[in-house]
Amino acid sequence: MQFATVNDVILHHQLIGGPAGRPVIVFANSLGTDFRIWRDVVVRLAGDFPIITYDKRGHGLSDLGQVPYSIDDHVLDLAALLDRLAVKDAVICGLSVGGMIAQGLASKRPDLVKGLVLCDTAHKIGTTEMWNARIESIEAKGIESLADAVMERWFTPAFRRPENAAYHGYRNMLTRQSAVGYTATCAALRDADLTEETKRLSVPTLCVVGDQDGSTPPDLVLSMARLIAGARYEVIKDAGHIPCVEQPEILTEMIRAFIATLPAGDEPHG
Repeated sequence: MQFATVNDVILHHQLIGGPAGRPVIVFANSLGTDFRIWRDVVVRLAGDFPIITYDKRGHGLSDLGQVPYSIDDHVLDLAALLDRLAVKDAVICGLSVGGMIAQGLASKRPDLVKGLVLCDTAHKIGTTEMWNARIESIEAKGIESLADAVMERWFTPAFRRPENAAYHGYRNMLTRQSAVGYTATCAALRDADLTEETKRLSVPTLCVVGDQDGSTPPDLVLSMARLIAGARYEVIKDAGHIPCVEQPEILTEMIRAFIATLPAGDEPHG
């Protein structure tokens, strides 16, 4: 396992080498998950591209740090990690809050970003009232109290069938995250509005959403795509909020096709 001290936290990450001259693909995960959600995409891309996955602060094996968080905290963590690994001109693939981190990184550190794949995310997610209610509920009753409702937004009914062992595994992933890290990131989402920053983005961008996403529905993701000049928008059938779990083959092919459209160049990747 790989760990790095960045800013005030230790981040758990994974660096997989790949061919020189291919862009590094960096995967940023969603609220209440760790980098294992990307596994079925990573195994299909490994060997063809260098890859970085990481647990954002408060998630997985990474430190909590000071709470609550801002989106900028998460953005600066990723920037520091990429600087430490000597990565520039990466393709940043972010899901949900990870997609907001990707947008923020492209805005603050364009030298680090060659392209964006924004999965099931938006320039602004949810309302102050919604996030405050979720924070209060978790502080009072824990993540388990909301787990079934979250699963309904994350996954399609077909994936949530009782006999699907993977469904139970991902539910465990959610409920075993740090409640403090989870609510601190809820606060970051509550306070984040990237509308103006995202309007100014000029980096090549692919926006992707599951057709049954209950957290960031297709219309919301489309509204984000329309803010970004030249952005592509794709809907993945039979997927909820986490298409890298439900439809990894389709998402992988979308990522490959998108990268094939990017200008060629020799990207350093540590």
